[in-house]
Amino acid sequence: MSERWKRKKEKRAERKRQQEKYTWADVFGDIFFWIPELFFLPFRLLFWILRGLVRALGNLFDGI
Repeated sequence: MSERWKRKKEKRAERKRQQEKYTWADVFGDIFFWIPELFFLPFRLLFWILRGLVRALGNLFDGI
């Protein structure tokens, strides 16, 4: 019974180690996904701000 318990414990520990690995490929993948997002974020924010201002001015003139 003791030998079976040790094998079971080792298998569980190995499975836990494999599930929690964050490899260099994961790091590079995250970086490659975030670089375009960080590059386009200022342009996207500017677009949404200008769009909101134009709509607000349009609504202002509709009320006149």
